[in-house]
Amino acid sequence: MAMAAAEGSPAVEPAASPLTEGNDDEEEAEPPQEEEEEEDDEAAGPSSGSGSAGFRLTAVRREPAVRLQHGVSGVEPLAWSEDHRVSVCTARSIAVLEQLSDVQGGGGGGGGGGSSGADLVIHRTAVPAPAAACHLKVGSKKEAAECKEKFASSKDPTVSQTLMLDRVFNPEGKSLPSMRGFRYSSWSPLGCDANSRCLLAALTMDNRLTIHANLDRLQWVQLVDLTELYGERLFENGYRLCKGEGPRVDLGDFSEFQRRHSMQTLVRMEWSGICTTQQVKHNNECRDVGSVLLAGIFDNGNIAIWQFQLPFMGKESITSCNTIESGITSPSVLSWWEYEHNNRKMSGLIVGSAFGPVKILPVNLKAVKGYFTLRQPVVLWQEMDQLPVHSIKSISLYHPYQKCSCSLVVAARGCYVFWCLLLISKAGLNVHNSHVTGLHSLPIISMTTDKQNGTVYTCSIDGKVRQLIPIFTDVALKFEHQLIKLSEVLGSVRTHGIAVSPCGVYLAVVTTEGMTNGLHPITKSYQVQFVTLKTFEEAAAQLLESSVQNLFKQVDLTDLVRWKILKDKHIPRFLQEALEKKIESFGSTYFWRFKLFLLRILYQSLQKAPSEALWKPTHEDTKVLIAHSPGMGTSEDHQQDKGTSKQGSKQNPSDIIRGADVDDLADDSLVYSSDIGGREPMEDKLLEIQAQIEAVEMHLTREHMKQVLGEVYLHTWITENTSIPTRGVCDFLMSDESYDDRTARVLIGHILKKMNKQTFPEHCSLCKEILPFTDRKQAVCSNGHIWLRCFLTYQACQSLVYRRCLLRDSIARNPTPEDPDWIKRLLQGPCSFCDSPVF
Repeated sequence: MAMAAAEGSPAVEPAASPLTEGNDDEEEAEPPQEEEEEEDDEAAGPSSGSGSAGFRLTAVRREPAVRLQHGVSGVEPLAWSEDHRVSVCTARSIAVLEQLSDVQGGGGGGGGGGSSGADLVIHRTAVPAPAAACHLKVGSKKEAAECKEKFASSKDPTVSQTLMLDRVFNPEGKSLPSMRGFRYSSWSPLGCDANSRCLLAALTMDNRLTIHANLDRLQWVQLVDLTELYGERLFENGYRLCKGEGPRVDLGDFSEFQRRHSMQTLVRMEWSGICTTQQVKHNNECRDVGSVLLAGIFDNGNIAIWQFQLPFMGKESITSCNTIESGITSPSVLSWWEYEHNNRKMSGLIVGSAFGPVKILPVNLKAVKGYFTLRQPVVLWQEMDQLPVHSIKSISLYHPYQKCSCSLVVAARGCYVFWCLLLISKAGLNVHNSHVTGLHSLPIISMTTDKQNGTVYTCSIDGKVRQLIPIFTDVALKFEHQLIKLSEVLGSVRTHGIAVSPCGVYLAVVTTEGMTNGLHPITKSYQVQFVTLKTFEEAAAQLLESSVQNLFKQVDLTDLVRWKILKDKHIPRFLQEALEKKIESFGSTYFWRFKLFLLRILYQSLQKAPSEALWKPTHEDTKVLIAHSPGMGTSEDHQQDKGTSKQGSKQNPSDIIRGADVDDLADDSLVYSSDIGGREPMEDKLLEIQAQIEAVEMHLTREHMKQVLGEVYLHTWITENTSIPTRGVCDFLMSDESYDDRTARVLIGHILKKMNKQTFPEHCSLCKEILPFTDRKQAVCSNGHIWLRCFLTYQACQSLVYRRCLLRDSIARNPTPEDPDWIKRLLQGPCSFCDSPVF
């Protein structure tokens, strides 16, 4: 990664346009008006702000609140990943809360306003803190122990007292309080682990940096200890960063003892975006390989940058580690700066100091395609004004007046928000900066951003959150800001951290009890609470116009839609009509999957909540039927039993394992009879929705089968041993006379011609009988042996170990060593019904 500036790169020089201070007066909100603004906020109602009416939002509490077992620790204890997991740093572990879009009714069934079925569905795991303290490697064990004993018994109190009280030197504590717990956590981009999800980098209070992965959804696995590897690397190099440094100083010198510790004491770490590198194979072919960078800044100002090959599997995936000097004294925060200009990307690191300065450091990326670099550091703020930089965020935006992309950097400095707009023009790099004042009366303790629209959220410990919306002007930009009083949404609380969901729908807040009648609470309990930031209409419109076209990546949006349907028990007409138009216009499978999601949720909302636990035996003689309205109770309850038995024969074989979970069948009547007048029996209603669900699932299955057959045709001369029942899939698609797809018929004709009357049938591994392809979900041989079918390749899964998608929708087999690369790529795909990854 040590590479000179790329030839032909634009002249990106900070001197090309000096820092402009002309926007200070424009951006500063007069402090005396703050009290008036807050009074207006109170008069306007809960969570309304000081901004213009066009930007007002209504924050609503979202259940449930998750209670933490231990108190939060570190700085910015809350982080929300791109795959919808919230990490909370506590004194004993990192609590991980994974948000799911429940299409199986696991929350408790019938979706009324107060029903638990409409609550957020959260899967909870934890990353435990290491039991043993982390001792930084400053030399051999014997040498380090001798030096510590020597310094502890020194007659000079500045040496002995410093050694005894410094927690870096004494992480185990002894007479001091324990240092167990986590200081900071950071999520990687989506697509970094073996399941194409996010990795978690964790920094403990005693300076241990580790990377963890959640591969089986039940427990977290530590993949690598970077602190140990970095200490070994420094030890081998004699604790010199470059060969030109002076002779090695003995560890017996206390200043050298301190220096070796400070060059390994991490302050903060952050992940870059995924980039592409080129790898040369043994036959001299080049292939593109994904990689990601992790940067960590140390107490002495040095920055270590690790480069990992994806998917990250452990120590063997580390391709390089480089150390650069930032020149920042007392660094406090670190953030990646990634800016795209004319389809070329620039990367750098934004570093903030506890004394105030902020600057961008160039990062040269070795063998990374499409990147160029700054030629020298860019100083964003140079005043040593003793305002510590607490948090830095970088947001990529589009400038409507300059008609180009730009980069907005925001930093929390005390009670203020420092902002800097960077824009590349023909003259070079233009930098506009200023501060937004009058936001909080107490220091900002946490800041988070919605990267889709550039909205910034800040909070102080008194339970007040500010929403800052950037508005571009001809020269630079200004901010509209409004106050969200959490006390009016969550009650009297103190806040310790905030994080916004990937699509900006929810705000997660770590809270403890606030003052009651002017008194502090006797005990404190830490909770993670959720607040909505968008309306159902905004979420639905965003899903319809999504450029991502992946339901799993938009779980927070789909959950808000799910909440609305479960409460109202019908799908709004505007959403039905807009979705049908999208399907007719584009025919994308994304819109079909969205339709399937709506149908399943509607079906779930119309189900009656079970009166007793599903695991208890039923007692027909004592069962009481409760009718919600005249003529409905018996039919609905009868349908619940009848629907369960129907589901056993019709549903995905993977659902059979789940048991009689009728909510699993999804929901979407797209026509709700109460809108017309009169109400048809609930049994017919559920059957109608179930038929629509089956039709949508069949359409998605056929579309995926066409993709699979296309891969077969492209990659095989003969279809034997491809792990795909090609003849069976072809016959299944052609068996329905009403299915008239010319593309499918042409493709099948080419494949059958290639097979030349050969069949290559699948055989049952128990009795060796042929497995016919009559059902897309399961294979049954003539002796009655039932095997589930892999929804990615449609092969029968005849092993005891297989995988399931995140929402338990489908079954997938594990790849085998003899599978060709194109089969392995197919098996890495997401669920064709819900877009969720497979475990």
